[in-house]
Amino acid sequence: MSTPPSASAARSEVRQVAPKLIELSESVLYGDVWERPGLSKRDRSLVTVAALTAMSRSDQLAGHLERALANGVTREEIGELITHLAFYAGWPAAMTAGRIARKVFDGARP
Repeated sequence: MSTPPSASAARSEVRQVAPKLIELSESVLYGDVWERPGLSKRDRSLVTVAALTAMSRSDQLAGHLERALANGVTREEIGELITHLAFYAGWPAAMTAGRIARKVFDGARP
C-alpha cells in the first residue's frame, strides 16, 4: 500500500492541474456542505468514512478518519463501522480500511 499525501499536500498537488476543483472543494464542499445544520460534523464524518470505505478510496480515507476522530467519532465506532461494512461493501474493502485505521490510530499516516 503506497503512502498517500496529506490532505493539504494532495490539494496543493491537484491545484496545479485543476485549480477550480480545489477552489470548489474549499468553498463549496468544506465551506458550505460540511457546515450545513442538517447533520452534525460527527455524522457527516461517519457517512464519509463509510462511503470512502465502501468505494475503496484509500487515498482519501486516512484524512477523513483523522477528521472523524477530531469530530468526536471514537476508535470503537470506527471499528464497528468497518466491521459492519465488511458485509455490505466487501471483506477486502473492510480489511483495507482496518489497516488504514490502525495506522491513523497509531499516529502514522498510511
